[in-house]
Amino acid sequence: MTTDCIDIHTHIVPENFPAYAGKGRDVPWPSMAEAQACHRHVMISGKVYRTVSDGSWSVPRRIEAMGEMRVARQVLSPMPELLSYWLPLEDAKALIRYLNEQIAEMIALAPDRFIGLGAVPLQDADSAVRELEYLMQRLKFSGVEIASHVNGVSIGDPRFEPFFAAAEKMGAAIFVHALRPAGQDRIVGAFIEQAVCFPGDIALAAASMITGGIAARHPALRIAFSHGGGALSILVPRLVRAWHAVPKAKESLAESPAVYAKRFFYDALVFSPAATRFVIDSFGASQVCVGSDYPFAMGDPDPLGSLEQAGLDAATLAAVTSANARRFLGL
Repeated sequence: MTTDCIDIHTHIVPENFPAYAGKGRDVPWPSMAEAQACHRHVMISGKVYRTVSDGSWSVPRRIEAMGEMRVARQVLSPMPELLSYWLPLEDAKALIRYLNEQIAEMIALAPDRFIGLGAVPLQDADSAVRELEYLMQRLKFSGVEIASHVNGVSIGDPRFEPFFAAAEKMGAAIFVHALRPAGQDRIVGAFIEQAVCFPGDIALAAASMITGGIAARHPALRIAFSHGGGALSILVPRLVRAWHAVPKAKESLAESPAVYAKRFFYDALVFSPAATRFVIDSFGASQVCVGSDYPFAMGDPDPLGSLEQAGLDAATLAAVTSANARRFLGL
């Protein structure tokens, strides 16, 4: 049941970036620098942000890795730090358009293996809608990747509702990834933010879509949350309790928070058979997809093996490896 596996959570970084051509000063525009063999340094503001392997941009290398991972198709989305919400708007629009064109070029080299989720400048809802139209109509992507918040404002904030309304109308899939997460100042020791803070940050984003009412007002919106939804599977019962116990919470939502949480999609990137089963039990076998975080170190090099260790029945395994992703992506 694994021959048609679709991985909804992978990232690209271009081999090069164009030189900064804007009018700003000290703009944190990315560039690339040589590193060890088959790797390059992503440079931001003169510092190494991350060293990435050539699987980030090389289609042959990526396809080779997909064979080893038993993945038939990958969804390509930008490395989240490139989403550029903190750049001046015109600079962000230029960089995001470049990223989207790079993804399109990779897809063109192997259209039967790749699906696109581009980027939009979500710091300006109108500009984000225009870029989403370009992604959907011109580039024929399935949708877009966004971050858990925009410069500290949760995606469930009313200012972003026009964007989500447009995405619902266009039938665009939305993949939400943690970025510059809350709580980094509370980390103790040598562990990175991806390990300590991403689960809480992605749960805050998903919860905001429920508690702010956007999920209720846009029931046809197809939205997926990375990293198994983070802590959301634990958080939802508390939201349900509050919905029953707090009158204002009950007044604000027509249905239980669990109803909306079970409409969302999630990847299965949780690194434990028990956690995989819990995410599926929490949200439904129809709502969970394969996600590897390829090609980054915090990813899962064998996402199918992880699913197989969870002891899922054949129907659930078939849904998680392929059918659910097809529904999410609108294939």
